[in-house]
Amino acid sequence: MILDLQKFISDEKPYWSELDELLTRLERDAFGKMDVVQVQRFHYLYQRASADLAKVSGFSAEADIRRYLEALVARTYAEVHEVRQKSRRFKPIDWFFVIFPQTFRRHIHAFALAVTVTLIGTIFGAIAIGLDPDAKAIIMPFPHLKGSPSERVAEEEKSQEDRMAGHKSSFAGYLMTHNTRVSIFTFALGATYGVGTVIMLFYNGVILGGVASDYVLAGETPFLLGWLLPHGSIEIPAILLAGQAGLVLASAVIGWGKRMSLKARLRQVSGDMVTLIFSLALMLVWAGFVESFLSQYHEPVIPYSVKIGFGVAELMALALFLSLAGRKTGAA
Repeated sequence: MILDLQKFISDEKPYWSELDELLTRLERDAFGKMDVVQVQRFHYLYQRASADLAKVSGFSAEADIRRYLEALVARTYAEVHEVRQKSRRFKPIDWFFVIFPQTFRRHIHAFALAVTVTLIGTIFGAIAIGLDPDAKAIIMPFPHLKGSPSERVAEEEKSQEDRMAGHKSSFAGYLMTHNTRVSIFTFALGATYGVGTVIMLFYNGVILGGVASDYVLAGETPFLLGWLLPHGSIEIPAILLAGQAGLVLASAVIGWGKRMSLKARLRQVSGDMVTLIFSLALMLVWAGFVESFLSQYHEPVIPYSVKIGFGVAELMALALFLSLAGRKTGAA
């Protein structure tokens, strides 16, 4: 029996609103998933709303509240006992513009860790080259990076020929496949409890820091930015996404106190890992085209200011996309 009806309504209304929001989210997103904790909360709210409906049924003066609870409980019952097969038709546009950014934000802590490890490697590489220029022989992965930055810049800028003529597409294809293989390898190393993924992120950071330090110390910063930013604004975040996916995999392998089998933990995050991997692969396709058709051309062919502006615009657009896209659906 309810002794103080108004206090009862005031106390219970937040639970009704929470259940209403959960139902709205499930109704809007046919692909929406809930983890074990969320399902338990949903069941608790359903039971509580049902009990509240029974309590207010005898108060004829509160017909509006009764009708609201009846509708709320009925919607919950329908959601819980839904037997129709929901459409699983793949929608590429929705997947990229909604599912991908939501998945990214859901695992933002893993991404932050990937960024942190890469930054540590970048600082290490920059300091190593700054203190010992001869370390280039060990750090730099490609022969053209081991020589003098000033000599390379002078050679690149004096050449008026289109040295990429006839093989831009093949070079772009090589970049796409190579970078995608490296990214998938970085992700797969998450199975080593994340140790391998962390090492790959750190090593990529060392290379980036070493190259950047070498060109900056040589006074070739404009060339460096004009060379790296157009494709690096997408390529580097894509590699960080691979690290993010690898750390998500590592978290599932470790378990972090979850009372679930390894198989269940992997199944729980499998969709998110696939989304991250396919998304970064698309990003690397774009980066490959940009590197082949734009990044390899320097002044006087293309002004550095144009290339730097293009790269900054890409990076800002990507940051806004990952931060804001997909929020209207009510998730993430």
